[in-house]
Amino acid sequence: MKNIAIVCGGFSGEYQISIQSANMVKTHLDSSKYNSYIIVIEKGQWYYEDGEANKHIINKDDFSLMLNNQTIKFDGVFNAIHGTPGEDGKLLGYFDMLNIPYTSCDMDTSALTFNKYLCNNFVQSIGINVANSFSFLAGESINKDEVINSLGLPIFIKPARSGSSVGIAKVSKVEDFDAAIEKAFITDNRILIEEFIDGREMACGMFLKNDKLVVLPLTEIISKNDFFDYEAKYTNGMADEVSPPVNLGTEQEIDIKALSSLLYNKLDCRGIVRVDYILTNNELYFIEINTVPGLSPASIVPKQAEAMGIPIGELFNTVVENMFP
Repeated sequence: MKNIAIVCGGFSGEYQISIQSANMVKTHLDSSKYNSYIIVIEKGQWYYEDGEANKHIINKDDFSLMLNNQTIKFDGVFNAIHGTPGEDGKLLGYFDMLNIPYTSCDMDTSALTFNKYLCNNFVQSIGINVANSFSFLAGESINKDEVINSLGLPIFIKPARSGSSVGIAKVSKVEDFDAAIEKAFITDNRILIEEFIDGREMACGMFLKNDKLVVLPLTEIISKNDFFDYEAKYTNGMADEVSPPVNLGTEQEIDIKALSSLLYNKLDCRGIVRVDYILTNNELYFIEINTVPGLSPASIVPKQAEAMGIPIGELFNTVVENMFP
């Protein structure tokens, strides 16, 4: 049997969601094929916690684990870290150097897609709509009047590198502008200021099964907050997630799935990926791509798989099997 490390935790505001995702994977991964170990990645330590709450420290020299006087080496890694260092490529470069395969996109793709500024430029270069925006580095002068006159109100102010809407604010009044800028810079040293596009939020999940791309049913996200923020994403009852969307034309559905497939291939994605859009006046605008989307019971992709009749265990086992061609 192969030993699989399910890495989770990380260094961002998505730490707890990542732990939930890892537990979901552990529960549903085929235990007759794989010995799986939840490995928590924190800034101070990487560890495996046994059933008696004892922490066993990971040897970072070769990513091995000493357990019951035996050294456990991992055949592969299930990446369940949302945010840094699992979704931005940092940890993946480490696994590449150790020649340990993993379930998610590689280091280059992860670094590009996690940076909203760079990713938007790439997506726009292949002809896909993105919101008009400005981008600033910490310390740069921001001409508030120029930004608002160009983009109008409301606007979104967000860190270039963050997940789960951490650090994002929707600004509808001029007097809220400066506080939102300050909030975004807490998370990252580059921020984006984007125009607001009023429309329906759509999510498209995908994964590879052998060499075939499986596109899951679409989900419409209807937030009960002002937008799909952290609270709406992870608090029961704060958002309706409808799979498949009601009153969505066949042509629109095909367009969303085709664009998502194009992005998956152009970006050389691997594993489970979710792309989010705003659909307005029959125009589709790219929001972001999640290369390690949430896998907890409350997350979108597991619900999409269920809507397609794919058991969640089959989804997880498939992406693990893809590591071992």
